[in-house]
Amino acid sequence: MVHGGTGLIQTPTSRMLADGDLRVSYTDNNEYRFWSATIQLFPWLQSTLRYTDARTRLYSKFPGFSGNQTLKDKGIDAKFRLLKESHYLPELSLGFRDFGGTGFFESEFIGLSKHVGDFDIHINMGWGYIGTSGNTANPFCDINQKFCERPDGFNGRGGKIDYQRFFKGPASIFGGVEYQTPWAPLRLKFEYEGNNYIDDRAGSLDQDSNWNIGAAYTWNDFDFSVNYQRGNTIGFGVNYNFNLHTIRQVKIDNPPRQLKAKTNDFPIEQVNRNRLIKDLYYQAGFALDDSNFTSDSLTVFGQQTSYRDNDEAIERMGRIMAYELPESVKEYRIVNTLGSIPLVETVIDADMFKMQAKYQSLEPNLASSYQRQSVSEESIINYDPLFTAGFFSGIEAFWIQTFGNPEDFYLYQAGVLVIGGYSFNGKSSIAGTIKVNLFENFDKFNFTTDGALSTLPRVRTRAREYVSNREVTMENLFLHWNDRITPNLYAQVYGGYLETMFGGVGAELLYRPVDSNLTFGFDLNYVQQRSYENDFDFFDYKVLTGHANIYWQPQFLAGTLLTLNIGQYLAKDKGVTVDFAKRFDSGVVVGAYAAFTDVSAEEYGEGSFTKGFYLSIPFDLFSLKPAKGAGRLPWIPIARDGGQALARPISLYNVTEERSHF
Repeated sequence: MVHGGTGLIQTPTSRMLADGDLRVSYTDNNEYRFWSATIQLFPWLQSTLRYTDARTRLYSKFPGFSGNQTLKDKGIDAKFRLLKESHYLPELSLGFRDFGGTGFFESEFIGLSKHVGDFDIHINMGWGYIGTSGNTANPFCDINQKFCERPDGFNGRGGKIDYQRFFKGPASIFGGVEYQTPWAPLRLKFEYEGNNYIDDRAGSLDQDSNWNIGAAYTWNDFDFSVNYQRGNTIGFGVNYNFNLHTIRQVKIDNPPRQLKAKTNDFPIEQVNRNRLIKDLYYQAGFALDDSNFTSDSLTVFGQQTSYRDNDEAIERMGRIMAYELPESVKEYRIVNTLGSIPLVETVIDADMFKMQAKYQSLEPNLASSYQRQSVSEESIINYDPLFTAGFFSGIEAFWIQTFGNPEDFYLYQAGVLVIGGYSFNGKSSIAGTIKVNLFENFDKFNFTTDGALSTLPRVRTRAREYVSNREVTMENLFLHWNDRITPNLYAQVYGGYLETMFGGVGAELLYRPVDSNLTFGFDLNYVQQRSYENDFDFFDYKVLTGHANIYWQPQFLAGTLLTLNIGQYLAKDKGVTVDFAKRFDSGVVVGAYAAFTDVSAEEYGEGSFTKGFYLSIPFDLFSLKPAKGAGRLPWIPIARDGGQALARPISLYNVTEERSHF
């Protein structure tokens, strides 16, 4: 569909993609170009993010601000399936197009779809942009007169959902049919649309017909389309489709160790400990830091460096220990650590594990042979880490990007982050990060601080000053301490240059039971704004900021995480940030967040409130060898000063992830 999402040509339908599908699209139809990404978050929920280029309009009337760049706009769509198609009943969906922001194409619709042989038939009723022809009466107008007229839309700030406009004003019936031809790659489309294009954002467009026709051709993961719209306009487009549940990278890796057919009847003194340590690292990704043998058990301490799937990591380690250890060892204990801080203990029943691994049960289930728990006091007493003090270093790539800027649609900055420090005892350290810009086009900036009036302290709107005209910068430099206070309670204290724009001191507590779907804690920070003129000075602005933090993985929505951060932000406004994340089987995480504070939309300025989206991609999808970690790609439509939290250098929730995997 032209606007992204599932549909015919200009008109949406009630159809959904397969669960986890991601479709990236480009379409062109003379006056407009559209770039969109559509994701099927759940079988019943589809969402689309879209950028529009209106070729007939300039970005602004001030050449010094935006040159000759054409008008760009972003939009968000959502569609909910209310009824799944059955043998007799059609599929029923409710959709909202461009419901936030400037509302270029703001619409609501109710759709019905039914397969009849090779035909997919669609009938819809729409309001707003897709219903402007008013070819039918608005049924809600008969219920209440307030639905007869559609209130004015964009108020100049954007960013808000205009609920008061939903299902109001003219309504139209529209729809069409899609025909699957005998040649499998080719589909034909025919539709009748309900838009009259009189008050279009690109101007009043000529419409010689309400009927549109088109064809779509599928090749591998691509869809190519061509269409004829409004009786006078040719359009075309291309989609790339893949599934976030099933996407995988081919791995060059040894299979899990096969167990011996015969038993290991030798004394524990004959265990080749050096080989065991080496195999645990190279074949199971476990960097051993300490171990403790008894007559009937082995406890190993360390960090998992390769396998992000906990069950796979435990299976590989269990198989290696079962292969190398004698039958007298009845219990394997694996303690995952953070530095020298114990996080979680996995206790494996050796005999049960071997029986399951050798397929000696009717329904083999390795997970039934082990359990995860808080680290026992017995294990902690015997823990004597080998590596407690020393230097550490690393290097990471970064990519900063923004879309829809006045100077250019796409601005970017890329380079490396050089990370280093010294750990004193595995719990206390000094760490820092140097940012090195390698290539960018931020030199296109026409301004730094925007000229918009603001009653709030400028805690984030000077971002351009911080990222431009400096090739090498100190991102952070801080002292840090963290430890386990009780079996389920972790704490940290930190102080120094904490992030690009602020430095100070802070502390955090986190209560996180093993494998619990509920975690909570709080952080408190006293910070001062850093200078953008050099790496070491500060401005005068100071603030006490902190939040109560709640993390919940609801069981009724598998693979989701809801985070609430309630407290005071950098601009001294108070409120809550709501973050919703969806994790797919591949490890890809898609999330969105919004901050609601006591700052009004008028005080906040353009965008009305802070919000954003992000995509987290595990490194494992790009590596031929198993790997942990992930890269995060944010998309923040407009960031101003309200609802802005401190970017703390370390989050306890992130570093204690081993205790309850998301």
